[in-house]
Amino acid sequence: MLQYPFYAGIMELMAGSGLVFVMSDFFVRIATPATLPFWAFISGGLVNFFVPSGGGQWVVQGPVFIEATKALDVPIPQVVMGVAYGDQWSSLIQPFWTIPLLAIAGIAMRRVLGYCFVTFIASGLLFGGGLLLVGALT
Repeated sequence: MLQYPFYAGIMELMAGSGLVFVMSDFFVRIATPATLPFWAFISGGLVNFFVPSGGGQWVVQGPVFIEATKALDVPIPQVVMGVAYGDQWSSLIQPFWTIPLLAIAGIAMRRVLGYCFVTFIASGLLFGGGLLLVGALT
């Protein structure tokens, strides 16, 4: 409960300073219509380290990527899912979602981080490759 006001503050700092726009704009400039969903995935994963709330993250990244989809003529659902997959993907490397479960089970965080890291790498390859494939087939 205590962490969410901090996330809101971080989100406001990033949105207000334009940092999220700069980060997202970088990915938009290097993307092609086939790779925009993949770069949205990578961008979503990076921004999630600073704004670990899917809704808050979409508030600051959504407008940039919606405009990019229009400019590059990419289906909007592909890019939206890229951002969402990136958000969930990088949550594996900072598994705050496990804290209540670990407390109940009496297990230390260090015992699960290795498993989370392996899953992070495997799912990154799977989702990243899948988004590149979807972009190439569209």
